[in-house]
Amino acid sequence: MAEDIYKPIDQDIHSEPMILQMGPSHPATHGTVRFTLTLEGEKVIKCETEVGYLHRGFEKECEEATWTQVFPYTDRLNYVSPLLNNFGYALAVERLLGIEVPERCDWIRTIMGELSRLSDHLTCIGAGGLELGAMTAFLYAIEGRELVWDLIEQVTGARLTVSYGRIGGLKDDLTPDFAERWAYTRERLVEIHEITHKLLTRNRIFLDRMEGTGVITPEMGVSYGYTGVCLRSTGVAYDVRKDHPYFKYGEVDFDVPVGKHGDNMDRYLCRMEELVQSIRIIDQCLAKMKPGPINTDDPRVALPGKDKVYNTIEGMISHFKIIFEGVQVPAGEVYSYTEGGNGELGFYIVSNGTGKPWKIHVRSPSLIVMGGIHKLFEGGLLADIIPTFDTINMIGGECDK
Repeated sequence: MAEDIYKPIDQDIHSEPMILQMGPSHPATHGTVRFTLTLEGEKVIKCETEVGYLHRGFEKECEEATWTQVFPYTDRLNYVSPLLNNFGYALAVERLLGIEVPERCDWIRTIMGELSRLSDHLTCIGAGGLELGAMTAFLYAIEGRELVWDLIEQVTGARLTVSYGRIGGLKDDLTPDFAERWAYTRERLVEIHEITHKLLTRNRIFLDRMEGTGVITPEMGVSYGYTGVCLRSTGVAYDVRKDHPYFKYGEVDFDVPVGKHGDNMDRYLCRMEELVQSIRIIDQCLAKMKPGPINTDDPRVALPGKDKVYNTIEGMISHFKIIFEGVQVPAGEVYSYTEGGNGELGFYIVSNGTGKPWKIHVRSPSLIVMGGIHKLFEGGLLADIIPTFDTINMIGGECDK
């Protein structure tokens, strides 16, 4: 009889389902999403997702701005990697205009875009560690992000809301000492990458919380339209940079990391490896890039020089019309897509031939992921929601627009 006291109870203990509201004020939901959870004990049997708490009317705001004035709005989509938004939008407008940017511009866009990707992945990796109690790993990741943001600030003048892209080019060229500063940043990023591996990748607690949780199957990923790390972690090697090259991605060598199980651990490992690949891409770009102009000379989008503005009536009028009326984009429509921090970032734009967009629609990868996140939660434990929500890397500004 005494021995029976210590034996586990084999039968299930019945309990009534409990409804739990998680968010939007929960720290892990960033104030931008609410989960209505139905629980049986600690097990999630149903999840209803509600987004939109950060909706600001991005698409409607764009209709009241000139094509160039849209750039600051794109900064505020995925505000952790704003340069990727800038360049994705610029590429869409340039394709509708039918213009080619100078070669150096494409190289710089590739470099700055990968810097933005580094900051995005470092933030996600660090926050994931923090939410599971790994404060030290978080501090190292944020140190790396600060180094990247320092480089971005040196070139663009801002850390987050950069507004660095331009239709047909860029705001500024790289600074003269950019390569030297990158060499220092690169060395420290490699060290931080190795330290993070030691702190997290073989940490028994981290492994127990991440392996086998938040599983996405390849069929589910494709069915829901997942892209980016969420899809690649399932074993589907789809990366816009590799499958549909743009800028200078077709001229550099890099690998597309993929997982096997589609769980939280695979998403973490994919991001860790993508840090290495982004560093490889930047190194190659700096080695191959040559001096030259960074903005197109197409008179439809390029401002005339000061000598023409001050000394010719044509130059003054051209400057006035581009600034006040906006770039006149030919009537038509185009869908252009790039690889954002969270997957395929698409811009569908419609022009009626004026200086303002008729319609701009954004395919935001964060919103796509949220459409199927309930599948990742249901059947798992309440405690697993936190690491799962982190590894999909939902950014409120990108999701809600």
